[in-house]
Amino acid sequence: MSRRGTADGPTISVRRVYEPAEPDDGLRVLVDRLWPRGLAKADARLDDWPKELTPSTELRRAWHAGGPAEDVFRARYRDELDTAPARAARSALLTRVGDGRLTLLTAVRDPEHSHVPVLVAYLGEDRREDHR
Repeated sequence: MSRRGTADGPTISVRRVYEPAEPDDGLRVLVDRLWPRGLAKADARLDDWPKELTPSTELRRAWHAGGPAEDVFRARYRDELDTAPARAARSALLTRVGDGRLTLLTAVRDPEHSHVPVLVAYLGEDRREDHR
């Protein structure tokens, strides 16, 4: 899963945090609320861990307990991303990466069926929306 960079934003790619870092990863950002099991912090080679951009503990627990449905989960997570702390974290992250490469790191086994696509879309939205 990746999104091509434009003059208005970075190239965003997604990788599992357990994979070794690559020289072209750019800014490496963990996008899970909890630290990945079995991974030493020194081995992760992270540049940032903005928890404001991760699903809340309540939403994460509900998802892992078998509910809500995926579309409901994604809508609730998108609502969480529409809060002031998440918008501020988004703005800071996008300012830091500029038009470079952003690699979102996750421990989930199937990033396509998780919170990650919602976050990729959110980060790819027009930056002017940060000032709503």
